Amino acid sequence: MNKDPLHTTPGLHTVEDDAVGVGGLLRQLMREVPDLFTKELALAKAELQQNLATLKAGTAAVAAGAIVMLAGFVILLLAAVYALAMVVEPWLAALIVGAVTLVIGFIMLQSGKKRFEPTHLAPDRTLHAMQQDKDTLKRKLP
Repeated sequence: MNKDPLHTTPGLHTVEDDAVGVGGLLRQLMREVPDLFTKELALAKAELQQNLATLKAGTAAVAAGAIVMLAGFVILLLAAVYALAMVVEPWLAALIVGAVTLVIGFIMLQSGKKRFEPTHLAPDRTLHAMQQDKDTLKRKLP
């Protein structure tokens, strides 16, 4: 019988052809699975690098918020100085400005802190692709 897959008659397969076909498919699977995992790891690496950039941006936002809060603390200290130096209204204005600055700094810190949540750092696309690969292998293999 002719074993050339290009010159076989459609619909006429022997048991021997099926065994070679299954063996060939298994060999192909053994060759392609490592490549697949290599590509999945490359995707994971790319996603983690992207998430690292997000982490850096979050760190910068937290640092900026801390600086603004420090400025607010300095202004509150100035307000205390005004309060002790003269018992009039200028200290009250400085106190209000300091409190507003602290609130703004707190808001900035909270928004930066949200970027550190694990949901923002997980390699979602890689995990999804690996789950699809797992499901495909489950369907294809007996």
